[in-house]
Formats: sequence, structure tokens, C-alpha cells
Amino acid sequence: MQTRHMTVIQNLHSKQGPNFFAALELIKPITWFPPMWAYACGAISAGVTFDSKLWLVFLGIFLAGPIVCGMSQAANDWCDRHVDRINEPNRPIPSGRMPGNWGLKIALGMTVLALGLGWQLGIWGFISTIIAALAAWAYSIEPIRLKRSGVWGPGLVGLCYEGIPWFTGAAVMLQAFPDTKIILVAIAYAMGAHGIMTLNDFKALKGDKALGINSLPVQLGPERAAKIACYVMAIPQVVVITLLFAWGLTMFSIFVSLLLIGQIIAMRRLLSDPERFAPWYNSTGVLMFVSGMMVCALGLSQAVAQ
Repeated sequence: MQTRHMTVIQNLHSKQGPNFFAALELIKPITWFPPMWAYACGAISAGVTFDSKLWLVFLGIFLAGPIVCGMSQAANDWCDRHVDRINEPNRPIPSGRMPGNWGLKIALGMTVLALGLGWQLGIWGFISTIIAALAAWAYSIEPIRLKRSGVWGPGLVGLCYEGIPWFTGAAVMLQAFPDTKIILVAIAYAMGAHGIMTLNDFKALKGDKALGINSLPVQLGPERAAKIACYVMAIPQVVVITLLFAWGLTMFSIFVSLLLIGQIIAMRRLLSDPERFAPWYNSTGVLMFVSGMMVCALGLSQAVAQ
């Protein structure tokens, strides 16, 4: 009788919506910055004056961060609810602060909202939003669940965090397919972000091992995975530096080189104890990585306008 009574109480509770703070925590505002920044870089790199298009910049930044990235976090938390009982038991869903299937409802609702806002950005914005939404679900949902792969998972996240928003920002401002220079730089930074995502997997090492998610830290161990992540972050930036120099953007090439040197210094500390210093690197080395993105965007705005 007591068990039945508890079940009734739980069912009644599950019909109630989550409180605002649980919903906000579900969509992880801390993760919104990279795609918002990349979209801004893309808009700037297009080399056109904002003037009457300023609303497209703000709408695109809002779409890239709180909506699309927030949706991807909600979808990931729903699909990871069993993993998070081990990795992050205090997250809204495993802790019970997000009752019933509200996590799924929020993810689906935000997907629809993302498509609606993407339509307002024009054809290129809409196409990019469709691709980003499909990628977000493919990353987390069974049976696709690309996050199980230590290669495809971080690669897909890097593409969605840096490559697609950069492309979209430029394409929306131009209302056309962007210049090849913009595409090359966007691809390079998306590839570099693969390394950042690998470092982000360190925090879930215990749960990933238990549930068979083959992240690079699980497959190779923290030391080897950290070394590969450093190479993956650094090599695309070397390519970008070379391209900037070849395009006559010497000063911009030098600035990105200095930022890369700073990252290499930080990488030495990271590699001394990857599990300990991965969070530290994400707040120092990654800051220099994204600063280089804006330097490139400013340089490209001059190159494509010529």
C-alpha cells in the first residue's frame, strides 16, 4: 500500500513542469559561448557593413547559442540520463529536478523553435539550422549516437560549435555562399575544436568506461589522448597562420602565431597531468584559441572585401 502511495505521488510530481532554474541548468548556458562567438566571427569575416543587417547578427547569435546549442544540451542530457547517474548525478534529470519526460519535451520544443528562427535568417540560415539540429540529435540519440566514437563524436561537436556557425554567420550576412577563404578557415577551426572536445571528455571518463562510450581518453588513456588533442588543436592553427600569410595578411598571421605559442606553453602544463589540468586548459588555452578566431575574422573581412 505504501509503495502504491509513493508511486501515485511520483506520478503526480512528474506531471508538474520543472522549475525555471532546473530548465536553465538543463540547457547549460556555459556551453553557449563557442557557437555564438563563431557566428559573430563568421558575420565579421563576410566583410560587409552591418547597418540594416544588425538584426541578423543578433538573431543568429541568439539562435546559435541559447536555442540550437541549448537544444543540443537538452537532447544530450535526455539521451544521457542513464550515463549521468554515474558521471553527473546532480544534473536536473538524474537528480529528479526535471520530472517525467520534460527533458525530452524541452529538447523537441527547442528544435521546432530553432527551425522557425532559422527560417527568419534566409535560406542559408535555414539550411544550416536543419543540419545543426540533425547533427545534435545524431550525436546523442540511439541507435546513431555518434558520441560513442572518440573520433566522430568530438568531430561532430567541433563542426557544430565552430564550423557551421562560422559558415552561417558569413552566409547570412552575404545571403550567398561565402568566399573560399572563409570556408577554409571555418573548417580549420572546426577541426581544431575536435581537440577541445576530446579534453572535455576527461570529466566523463569514469562513466564512459562503465557504459562503453569509446571516447579517446577511454580508448587511449588520458596521457595519449591529451597528446593527440594538443596536436589536433595546434596543426589547424598552423594551417590558418600559413593561409593568412599567403593571403597577404601578415600582421594577422603574426598575432595568431603569438596566440598559438601561448597555447603551446599551456599545453606543456596540461600534458604533465592531463586529468588534473584539462579543466584548467579549457579556461586558458581555449581562450587563446577562440581569440585567434576573431583575429582571423578581422583579417578575412579585409581580404574578401578586396
